[in-house]
Amino acid sequence: MEKILLVEDDSSIILGIKYSLEQEGFYVDIAKTLNIARNFIKDNNYSLLLLDINLPDGNGYDFCNEIRENSDVGIIFLTACDEEVNIVMGLDIGGDDYITKPFRVRELISRINAVIRRKKKLINYEEKKILKFDDLKIDTLAMKVLKKVKKSF
Repeated sequence: MEKILLVEDDSSIILGIKYSLEQEGFYVDIAKTLNIARNFIKDNNYSLLLLDINLPDGNGYDFCNEIRENSDVGIIFLTACDEEVNIVMGLDIGGDDYITKPFRVRELISRINAVIRRKKKLINYEEKKILKFDDLKIDTLAMKVLKKVKKSF
């Protein structure tokens, strides 16, 4: 089951999205503030973040930058900010997609599935580029061979 963190402060939107995603088989955590979201991210491994831009304790752009320092988790901005400059900025700073409110639920679910699919392919590719044999690791893209040194006493 894929885990999604919804970072949104509007209760009516939260109820609708949570219900729809759970009907599709997703597990959904809710964070109404960035501080709550940080705590969830510390303690959980998410497949995707649905991130609003305007939140009570900060903005989604800064939070996206913060997440991208340590993680490649899927991020979809879900926001009322529909100006081209906002969309371009959201994608340029590391968002995988950008959906403006109001939105269609089926389209949201399709975009979520597309981002998760792409992330899984990337993870599989990353795992395939490193070959392991006994105490050797061969990173085919970086052209490095690592050998684990066995200590003897």
